[in-house]
Amino acid sequence: MYQLYYYPNNASLAPHFLLHHMGLDYELILVDKSSNSQKSSDYLKLNPAGRIPTLVDDGHAIFESPAICIHLCEQHPGHQLIPELGTPERASFFQWLAYLNNTLQAELMVRYYPHRHTNDEKTIPNVVAAQDERIADSLRIIDEQLSKGKYLIGDKITACDYFLFMLAEWSLLIEKSPLTFSNLGAYLKHLAANKTIKSVCKMEGMDLSLFESYE
Repeated sequence: MYQLYYYPNNASLAPHFLLHHMGLDYELILVDKSSNSQKSSDYLKLNPAGRIPTLVDDGHAIFESPAICIHLCEQHPGHQLIPELGTPERASFFQWLAYLNNTLQAELMVRYYPHRHTNDEKTIPNVVAAQDERIADSLRIIDEQLSKGKYLIGDKITACDYFLFMLAEWSLLIEKSPLTFSNLGAYLKHLAANKTIKSVCKMEGMDLSLFESYE
């Protein structure tokens, strides 16, 4: 049995989607951010970065959400959530997963934790405004990619799509919501009807009504 250390609507969401999609045997273990449990001595033994998520697989702890996603996909290739080794699609998979994590997610973290990126509180509104523009630029690139196929990489759902849905949900509050982009908005409405996404979001207490009402 896998053990996923998680917090609702956190970076653990993408691995949670994968565990559910593949029908794997897993246990959810809540890491209560409200009490800063991710910084506890016991948790730091599993994840020295003190962040969420952590996956424990047969006693081996893995942290960083993209690494967990890749691990799960490679352990269970029959579910085809990662393209086959040596194919152009596999290269695209790693390209987009890296882009989502290193660019879009990184920009979102600055947007929601601006105090970590300035030593002058008066500049925080400027940081937030600048990040809204940078996030919108990233979403435009993704919107253009989605003009080429049903999913981020062609016509089959992959772990990248689950990762993107997680980040898109975090992006709803920015000035230019992901739902305002034609390709991305339609794609997200389609994903919001996905059985795995509906089930996991229900488990984590997340509201999908904004995606479902997209026109």
